[in-house]
Amino acid sequence: MIIIESLAEFQLIYRAGKKWQRCMEAINNINHIETNVFYSVGDSLVYRLASGTSQQHDWLEGNRRYFDVHYYLAGQETIEVADKCELTSVVAYQDETDREFFNGQGELHPVGQGKVVIFENHQAYRFKQSHQVKKVILKVTVEDSYFLNK
Repeated sequence: MIIIESLAEFQLIYRAGKKWQRCMEAINNINHIETNVFYSVGDSLVYRLASGTSQQHDWLEGNRRYFDVHYYLAGQETIEVADKCELTSVVAYQDETDREFFNGQGELHPVGQGKVVIFENHQAYRFKQSHQVKKVILKVTVEDSYFLNK
């Protein structure tokens, strides 16, 4: 998981590439979308505005074909993250949902207003605590994606 301190820093680091430009296009459109309705930008990104408490699970969730980017507009949340190789698989990967679930424990990370979080696909995550969260959730295809700080 990559935690970026601000949207300005995110734009500075991830300014090149069509996927990152589409992320900014989606984020810049948040004043024109409804909460919990999915929208798309091109064929490689879907996004939605989420408000309230994040859905909490007993298991950690992982993805393979898409990675998540969360931009926090308000509130705070604690996210638990662990490398998949250190966890026990409890629900095998399903291509239809692009999800797999794991049992185990990870490291806790508090995040909140102004932060941008990128969930990497070699890891699994779950939301432990949420308080008055409002965020944009982007699901971005992994094809041709890259992380500049890796």
